[in-house]
Amino acid sequence: MLEKFIYIADMIGVISCAISGVLVATRLRMDPFGIIVLAGVTGIGGGTLRDMMMGATPVFWIVDNNYIYVILITAALSVWWLHHIHRAPPYLLLILDAFGLATFTVIGAQKALSLGFSGPVAISMGCITGVVGGMIRDLLSGQIPFVLQKDIYATASILGGVLFVFCKYIELTPILAMSIAISGTLILRLSAIYWHLTLPVFSSDREA
Repeated sequence: MLEKFIYIADMIGVISCAISGVLVATRLRMDPFGIIVLAGVTGIGGGTLRDMMMGATPVFWIVDNNYIYVILITAALSVWWLHHIHRAPPYLLLILDAFGLATFTVIGAQKALSLGFSGPVAISMGCITGVVGGMIRDLLSGQIPFVLQKDIYATASILGGVLFVFCKYIELTPILAMSIAISGTLILRLSAIYWHLTLPVFSSDREA
């Protein structure tokens, strides 16, 4: 039951992030190869780095090719959908990215704990899983990644990781722990988007 829940949640995250990659690629008028690359790195980039850092090799999508098929199908359907509606709502990218962030954060933290790593490492792996795919997408498309801006992005991911590790510490059931952590991450990120909540920014420039 738990493995099925994790697998379905992971696939939902991949689909959400792959669509966000397609949205960015089509806005920049990329060719089909560029669209697939952005969909792919957004969908599996964070998890790939996570597995390599933890020594969990071969990485998950090499063992299970369903991830590749899901990305390809998602990219194709997304392009078809965008072609017919002509323009996606401007907030769609942010919402999809938030769902991917929340899901991947908890999946990453859960995998780290299951492999015997400590709580702080699990929180770090959750954050890496959540933010790196979008970070690579933005860098490839010539944009400043969300995680490097004043947006509450990595902060939401860290909250999700902390919630999950705490829920595991007090011995809640794994599915309940994951649900609470995903909800917490999603609520913070969506609230930040809706109310334009940001972190303080710092500058070395001083007024004369």
